[in-house]
Amino acid sequence: MDEIKRVYGLIGKNISYSFSKKYFTEKFALGNLVDCSYENFDLSSIEEFPTLIANNPDLKGLNITIPYKEVVIPYLDKLSKNAAQIGAVNVIRFTKKGKLKGYNSDYYGFMKSLKPLLQPHHQKALILGTGGAAKAVAFALDQLGILYTYVSREVKEGLIDYDRINATTFDNYHIIINCTPLGTSPDTKAFPPIPYNFFTEKHIAFDLIYNPEETQFLKKAKKQGAITKNGYEMLVLQAEKAWKIWNK
Repeated sequence: MDEIKRVYGLIGKNISYSFSKKYFTEKFALGNLVDCSYENFDLSSIEEFPTLIANNPDLKGLNITIPYKEVVIPYLDKLSKNAAQIGAVNVIRFTKKGKLKGYNSDYYGFMKSLKPLLQPHHQKALILGTGGAAKAVAFALDQLGILYTYVSREVKEGLIDYDRINATTFDNYHIIINCTPLGTSPDTKAFPPIPYNFFTEKHIAFDLIYNPEETQFLKKAKKQGAITKNGYEMLVLQAEKAWKIWNK
């Protein structure tokens, strides 16, 4: 039996459903990378992070998912320029000196996935949610020159709440991006509370969720003629980017 020398993994909460473990395990098998393994590290609190690092000396790289993309930052030694600007990390590289450096590959995956759908009238986007994934999406939209507004249940400056979304909103914003967990398996009946009847064929509905393949959010938007896309391609692109970061 070949010895595992390089361990990679995912840190999150309730992550047994994880895309990453299956994806990287298959990648290692296909590439005959017999010295690599990928593990799920389910943490009940980010305070368990230092112990995890101390107990796993073979770790070479980590992915970070909900709810730790922002709160992991104080535990890292360095951040890439983009991760610092975004304020969220989904990739950690262990440097040759044993330091932990945080990166963000979510924005890259989202940007590459959205780009082929864009038409000249896609000038403004609504971002549903305000967490780490939403921050990466906002950064990607900045790169693409698309203006955006966050939508949240909390009333905060610079945000709009769900109650204020109406026909005029849909006339002005032709990209609607779900960055909330609403609709994720097993609670597949849930969806963001927006007026779906205002979607048209001019709109893009993009859901970062990939399980189920078609969420209620996407189904309802598609029914009105909108272009729809789920988060699967984004995940694959960010995973490949993570692999490049780990192997710098």
